[in-house]
This record gives sequence, structure tokens and C-alpha cells, in this order.
Amino acid sequence: MKTLFTTVLLCLPILIFTQEIDQKIKKVNNQIKKNQQEQQELQETLENLKLNKIIQDLKAVGLPSDNYIEHSAMALEYAEKHEQAKWVAHIILPDIIEGTQFRSNDFRPDPKIKTGTAVEKDYFLKYEGTDGKTEYDGFGYDRGHLAPSADFRWSAKALSESYFYSNMSPQLPEFNREGWADLESTLRGYIFKHPETQLYVVTGGVLKDNLAVIERSINKPSIPEQYFKVALDLKNKRAIGFIMPNKEIEYPLISYAVPVDEVENLTGLDFFSDLNESLESRLESSIDQRIWFPEENSGDVKPIYAPSLPKGHFNTVQARRHMGSNKEVTVCGTVVSTRYSRSGNLWLNIDTQFPNQIFSVYISKKDLVNFDYQPDKMLENQKVCFEGKIQEINSTPTMKLQKEEKVRRYQE
Repeated sequence: MKTLFTTVLLCLPILIFTQEIDQKIKKVNNQIKKNQQEQQELQETLENLKLNKIIQDLKAVGLPSDNYIEHSAMALEYAEKHEQAKWVAHIILPDIIEGTQFRSNDFRPDPKIKTGTAVEKDYFLKYEGTDGKTEYDGFGYDRGHLAPSADFRWSAKALSESYFYSNMSPQLPEFNREGWADLESTLRGYIFKHPETQLYVVTGGVLKDNLAVIERSINKPSIPEQYFKVALDLKNKRAIGFIMPNKEIEYPLISYAVPVDEVENLTGLDFFSDLNESLESRLESSIDQRIWFPEENSGDVKPIYAPSLPKGHFNTVQARRHMGSNKEVTVCGTVVSTRYSRSGNLWLNIDTQFPNQIFSVYISKKDLVNFDYQPDKMLENQKVCFEGKIQEINSTPTMKLQKEEKVRRYQE
């Protein structure tokens, strides 16, 4: 008994010390939880302040009309006749760089549109199969975002609201998932390169009378033939517009860039109307493509407008259609760069430079003697037409030339 009593006495201080540690651990854990709760509350307050600022900033530069509704991070004017927004305005904040929110896919009607918006059955039907699997009957069009959800990935609330059907427009899948998505990514990329600023963006379909509609739908949304997007970097005094057809995009994205004035002329909308008049005029009348497309080589040019070419002539984008046909065709464009391979063969890149070439001309070293001039010197920066068969080399439409007679200057 004495031994046991002695052991208990010896262990008592250890037990007391252990209890004190447990209490301290509990206290620290409680403090951490309290700090986490306070931090969460501060984050929510900060997010709400930013959301409020977005709406105020949009109003400060001027919205396209006074007939609009406000959501947390976007404003829009709904066109009941077309069952989609006439325009949607939002701001891309630098916060997207650290944003952690992703697609919510909670498509739903917009509760603020009193006349009602489009619904799921305007785009597809779905049925529960006997095996429990869901079967879809699509109408051939994507629910294309006007203000893209990824522009709001810093705010779960704003991102979720981007799935209102008031922010959707019928887009062909090959347009929505490729060319349109590239444009959205390009504007987000601008923020990654200029994290000190924010972009004011207005987007919409070009709505007009007699547009086709989704015939099998309930509310018959109109199918725009074209879409527009304008963006403003007010801090750095830059603006740009885009007009794109609702179809597969063949040309480089830069080919669809236009001054904001051109979008206004097409749509009848007045963007950024509350800016100083002289500043607005300067921003909307021209664009500096080198700033908006820094990844593009400064020497790249737009392909020749296809309808302006003579019959039987094609531009560099159309050249891909004739790749592997084994027929001789005539392709016209601007020689923007030249280079010799290690083996002495000459490459001419037309309209876009290496390594982003969309069409190339190849002259082997042994065939260079068939030219009375140096093709790399004489043809560079010139508009030229080339005649020959188009093959695929490294995924690029390429024409192999052997004779000088197959090359001639393009006459506009």
C-alpha cells in the first residue's frame, strides 16, 4: 500500500501538468476558431464591398441604357422579344488571379426579370431512362454565357448569378467552346499581364428583326448571327471591341478586333457614355492591337478579306480547306517573315510569323536557282499570290514552289 500511495503522489504533478496543457490546447483551438470566424466575416464584408464597387464603377463610366437591372456583379438589359439580354456589363477584377471558385452549373431563370426569362427547355429536353440514367435531347445550341462565369471566380455569389438564363444566348458549340472561349480567355489574360487595373466589359448578341429562333424551344430565343464584346482599361486609357460570327472561328482572334465605334455603329448602343467626351472619342475611335495581343508578333497582319479576292483565289485561312486535295489553287497574302533552314531551304510565312504560322510557302535549295531574284529579299512585306498544291507539314498548310512563274504580286 505504501508503495502504491507513493506512486500516486509521484504521478499527481504529471497529471496536473497534462491537464494544464490540455486546457491551453483547448484555449488555442478556440482562439483559432474565433480568428477563422472573424476572418471569414471580414472576407464576406470585403467581398460585398467589392461587389458594390463593381456596380458603382459600371455606372460611373456609363451603361448603354437606363433600362437595366442590377445583380451582384453585373448589370443587364433584357430583350423580352429575343429572350436574352441585349447587353450585359461586368468588370474583370485582378481578384481572378487568386480566385478559387469554379463552374457551379446552377442554370436557372433570372428572378429579377418580371416577364420571365428563357428556361432549360429552351435549349434541351432531358428524360429519365428506365435504367435510371438521364438522356438528353439537345436542340443544337449551347447556353452561351455573355458575362463568363470564370470572370467571377473570386466570388461564389457572383459566379452563381452568371448562370441566370438572362445571361445566356444560343451559341453554336463550335463557336462557344472555341473562338468565343478564346476571346474570354484573352481578356482574362490581359488582367494577368496588367494586375494593377480592371477591365470594364460589355457583351451581347447583335439583336435585330427576323433572326432565326430555336424552333423546338418553349420561349423561342432568337439565335444571333453575330456577337460583340467591348472592353475598357480606364486606368491605362485603352479600349477595344470585337465582332464575331456565331459559327466556327477560322481566322486568328486578332482579325475580329475593331474600334469600339464600329461596335456602336453595328448595335446602336452607346458604351462608356459618361466618360469625358474627348477621352471617350479617343478611346473608341482606334485600337493598339500590340497591347491587347502581346503574344502576337508585331509583324502579323490580317488575312486578306476573302470576298475581295478574284474568283478562284483564296486567303491564308481558306488555304486549310484545300490541304491534301492534290489540286492547284491560288493563295494570296502578305509575306511577313522569311527564314532559311539549316539545309538551305527557304520558308516564307504568310500573314502570321513563325512559330504561329497559318500558311507557309516552301522553296527547296535546289529550286532557288529557278528564281531570277532572291525571294526572301524581294517578297518580304509584299502582298503576293502563290499557285500550287497545298500539303500538310507540321500541321500547317504548306505550298511547295519550284518555279518563279507560280508567284505574282497581288493587285488590289
